[in-house]
Amino acid sequence: MGKREVYVSVDVEADGPIPGAYSMLSFGMSACGALDGDGFRPVDPAETTFYAELKPISDAYVPEALAVSGLDRERLAAEGREPSEAMDAAADWVRAVAASVEASPVLVAYPLGFDWMFLYWYWTRFTEAGSPFGHSRHLDIKTAYATKAGSQIIRSTKSQMPAELLSDRPHTHNALDDAIEQAELFQHLVRWGGPPRRPGKDLAG
Repeated sequence: MGKREVYVSVDVEADGPIPGAYSMLSFGMSACGALDGDGFRPVDPAETTFYAELKPISDAYVPEALAVSGLDRERLAAEGREPSEAMDAAADWVRAVAASVEASPVLVAYPLGFDWMFLYWYWTRFTEAGSPFGHSRHLDIKTAYATKAGSQIIRSTKSQMPAELLSDRPHTHNALDDAIEQAELFQHLVRWGGPPRRPGKDLAG
């Protein structure tokens, strides 16, 4: 049996386009399942989760970005978790999930770039141990779909995916809700055999 991996779906809500100048206000994580030499074993993504709301780290924000999450910066400034405490707790949670199945954790997101950028920056900036995913144990669900479907990235949005891949859960822009929804998309995609082959010039006969 090869090395086992456990996949963790992550979603971030932020008040601007980049970390540092702007703040990550919340993030959610959901365990999706594990992969080893015997195949992929999904788990209920709503069963093992982590969620945190953080204090803003700057006064700058983009009103349109803030409106997406519906979070209140003033409330978070008073009640949100300190970034160092939240990121340490999140890293401990990831390591515990991985240890429970003796696996290496892999972060999955859709799209990966935005969520990974914020999380990796926060783990690097606010914790001593850094990212529990290292610097490269991550997978972009959008790219995975494009590869399996033989599709262009610009044609790999959720609205263009087959209905059987999508979760029945609503996309609420609550980071935990969306991480769970995204976990189900990932589970479906792992098991998906790809689109039906269409007769074409590449087929004999």
